[in-house]
Amino acid sequence: MVKLLYFARLRERLDCATESLELPAGVSTVGALRLWLAGRGGEWQAALAQDQSVRVAVNQDMASDATPVQDHDEVAFFPPVTGG
Repeated sequence: MVKLLYFARLRERLDCATESLELPAGVSTVGALRLWLAGRGGEWQAALAQDQSVRVAVNQDMASDATPVQDHDEVAFFPPVTGG
């Protein structure tokens, strides 16, 4: 079971702040997880598609598409932050 967290506009767009799920077979990286989540269709596809700018952290460390994801991890999705 992994814990997924969604922040800022992603949380609003998906109407979901957190969820826990079993990793589907073959999903072992951040990129594969994001692709699987986008496969839910609708807003999930629109918000998490590969052409969307989304940052990801695994266990509070910044992650790339190649970062491994495994049971008991916490994976956070959030939009890039700009300041000024």
